[in-house]
Amino acid sequence: MIHAYAALAPNTPLKPFEYEPGPLGPEDVEIAVQYCGICHSDLSMLHNHWQMSAYPLVAGHEVVGRVAAKGERVAHLAVGQTVGLGWFSRSCRSCEFCNDGDFNLCTTNEQTIVGRHGGFADRVRCHAAWATPLPAGISLESAGPLFCGGITVFNPLVQFDVRPTDRVAVIGIGGLGHMALRFLRAWGCEVTAFSSNAAKADEIRAMGAHHIVDSRDANALAKIAGSLDFILSTVNVPLNWEAYMGTLRPRGRLHVVGAVPEPIGVAAFPMIVGQKQLSGSPLGSPNTTRRMLDFCARHQIAPTVELFPIAKVNEAIAHLEAGKARYRVVLQVAK
Repeated sequence: MIHAYAALAPNTPLKPFEYEPGPLGPEDVEIAVQYCGICHSDLSMLHNHWQMSAYPLVAGHEVVGRVAAKGERVAHLAVGQTVGLGWFSRSCRSCEFCNDGDFNLCTTNEQTIVGRHGGFADRVRCHAAWATPLPAGISLESAGPLFCGGITVFNPLVQFDVRPTDRVAVIGIGGLGHMALRFLRAWGCEVTAFSSNAAKADEIRAMGAHHIVDSRDANALAKIAGSLDFILSTVNVPLNWEAYMGTLRPRGRLHVVGAVPEPIGVAAFPMIVGQKQLSGSPLGSPNTTRRMLDFCARHQIAPTVELFPIAKVNEAIAHLEAGKARYRVVLQVAK
């Protein structure tokens, strides 16, 4: 029996919940959860913002724990090994994208909290390919957010060959953006932070930013026109996208990982003349996730987290919804 906290309906507090998971599949693992981050995607699923939630719903897709059991065909993981699990929990492993190693682009992939129960629980299951071992030197209590927010901002660096000589900017210095600054500084880039909160300036510089530009100041954006190679947008609100495209150099890229609810309108002619690009990406593959974890261990990079015991999950959710998180909220399930 798995013991969890579940929403029984949209916009209701989470309550203790038990379920029987059934037999463990031959290629699956069961993870004894130690820590689980709370992401804005969890909130969207709990409140059915995306119209695909099924109740009772056990959220949680930033899991860190130990392998408690494994299927008979799982050879690369050992019982007791520390692993992490993110948004994806299974892929078909036979389509063209899976055959290329892009399991995250599988069109039939399984998502950890969509149509199944996630990590706000003492146990959670997944296909063994998506249980990623943690290298030595990674803090367990802060590792969970790396499996969602962390890989979301790390994946574009790999996919689009961001170079150490590039001038890169991050829009939105929150749960995703603060990790992006740390990655980019260690990557060797010249890093600019777009932020509207002047009170966070010292903190943003400590995270890795060389420069800070007021994201609400059109004149400040105009002053850096044509200077950036890559912009990573982590926000989920509409912005003056034309102004941001104007800060890019020729062949520059505006890359979106925040789920902006409205279409992103940019003029074609400046993109054509400057050979500029607008793109987006999901979380990374298991291989890219492993590379990210090794990079974090090498450079001692970790998200800034606030811990709550799982019994206070509703307080933790309210803290996140109120915009008070600095910068990721993590539930402690077991030590």
